Amino acid sequence: RELDEIYPIVYMDAMHFKVRDDNKIVSKAAYICMALDMKGKKDILGIWIGESEGAKFWLSVCNDLKNRGVEDILIACMDGLKGLPEAIKTVYPDVSIQTCIVHQIRNSLKYIASKDQREFMKDLKSVYRAFNEETALKNLDILKEKWYSKYSVVIDSWYNNWSNLNTYFEYPHEIRRIIYTTNALEGFNRQLRKYTKVRTVFPTDESLRKSLYLSTMKIMEKWTSPNQNWASTLGQLTIMFGERIPNSYTI
Repeated sequence: RELDEIYPIVYMDAMHFKVRDDNKIVSKAAYICMALDMKGKKDILGIWIGESEGAKFWLSVCNDLKNRGVEDILIACMDGLKGLPEAIKTVYPDVSIQTCIVHQIRNSLKYIASKDQREFMKDLKSVYRAFNEETALKNLDILKEKWYSKYSVVIDSWYNNWSNLNTYFEYPHEIRRIIYTTNALEGFNRQLRKYTKVRTVFPTDESLRKSLYLSTMKIMEKWTSPNQNWASTLGQLTIMFGERIPNSYTI
């Protein structure tokens, strides 16, 4: 189907399923793109079946969105997926990328000793809950001074990924709450698992595709209301991205 000309926010992720291929059981990735449209309603723009995650396949996904009518994406939210930032920037060079803060926190805690987690998290909150980026970076430097000798891998990860973690500081609260995490898409993924868990191995790619499609249609039946406080959010988006939002969408 044709898609809208512009989507203010998209979430991208991949799930993995077991599929029989040439008498072998292999893992296939289902690349999923969810969006909030200009009316604030959730929509699944597509699910693509591929061999494994990577920049080349993500580029084909982005090109498919372009070919189906998507001219612009304002903000793309993702879970640090390999190759995705580069792929989406190739097709939509003006897109703002936000790496999921919640996933970054979870990945960090994997490396923190249980006896230090409570204190470390208290210090880390001063970074990602800061009211602006300048304060966040100051607090990140303080975090480094205190913890780097024990958890250099974690601290380096925050600095190395900062260019995609810091995007939400540019926006007001209405937009921040929507983009700082990919929980909206994760909720959809969990519902997909409920429908597909009865089959541990799919006989073909096509059977997996059909199962995901039918499950998606069922889940989307409940998506009738716009995102909470969407009118205020759209107002903020219109001010910040005014020149990129067609007149037909503005108030």
